[in-house]
Amino acid sequence: MLQDAARFLRTHDDILLIAHVSPDGDTLGSCFALYGALLELGKHAQVVCEDPVPAIYRFLPFSDQLIPPEQASPAEAVVCVDCADLARTGRCELLFRAAKATLNIDHHSTNDHYAEANYVQKAGATGELIFNVINCLKITLNKNIASCLYVAITTDTGNFSYSNTTPDTMRIAADILDTGIDLPYLNRCLFRTVPFPKLKLHALGVTKAKLYDYGRIAISYITLEDIASCGATSEDTEGIIDAIRDIDSVEVAALLRESDDGLVRVSLRGKTSADVSKIATRLGGGGHKLAAGCTMSPPVAEAAEQILGFAIELLHGVSE
Repeated sequence: MLQDAARFLRTHDDILLIAHVSPDGDTLGSCFALYGALLELGKHAQVVCEDPVPAIYRFLPFSDQLIPPEQASPAEAVVCVDCADLARTGRCELLFRAAKATLNIDHHSTNDHYAEANYVQKAGATGELIFNVINCLKITLNKNIASCLYVAITTDTGNFSYSNTTPDTMRIAADILDTGIDLPYLNRCLFRTVPFPKLKLHALGVTKAKLYDYGRIAISYITLEDIASCGATSEDTEGIIDAIRDIDSVEVAALLRESDDGLVRVSLRGKTSADVSKIATRLGGGGHKLAAGCTMSPPVAEAAEQILGFAIELLHGVSE
């Protein structure tokens, strides 16, 4: 699969990279690292996403290159990066379907290999797979590419603290550090800089959390009114789910967020053994065993009740 991905990128000269909706550090860092590598090969490349780069990631090299799908030029080859399924590409799906050749690079266990070529493999982050591709292409890592890879990997492994962190993850991180990236700067941008409105929204999200099933389930939801009252934006909800999961008794955590399109975005987390991807896939989403997500159409309070029912079934071993 790795060789197929490298061959795909060598073969095509006009390549469009798709990051998933509500982009996180892995999809963005991976896309920008691959974008930088393609430039090194003399390729024409574009990076597209339905949503803009969140403020927390605008320090990334190449972040100013991301464009919405409406501004992109159709390309002969399209690469979906960190997209567990086509639905995660949002409005970029039209660009995917219009391409003559497609490649899917992803580390989600729920990925259904929807592209012509697929490099789908278990890893701490899609950034690890992009590192492998760049290495296979024999491109020397420069600081810009390496910084993007570091952000991709460290954000999806919880700063190397989650169970998806492997010896390979650490070996790749060592190679990245060997390039001389500014580690203190990157970590300060990612983990030590919080706008006050975001901090207020996080406090509200934790305050609104309710515990169920003897404290093993925690659910909170954020409305558009909540976001506005804090002077925050929807992207400022990132990280609330992790604070809720960290409550000592909690095994399954869920955060539901109202969005401008009338849908509800659901983030799910398991702490030790609860496979929350089972909940996500029942609702048309996907992800990992301990971190997954989906989109729901009922009002947020009603959606939260549905999630609670699924979480109780999950913890009590009730079959579908």
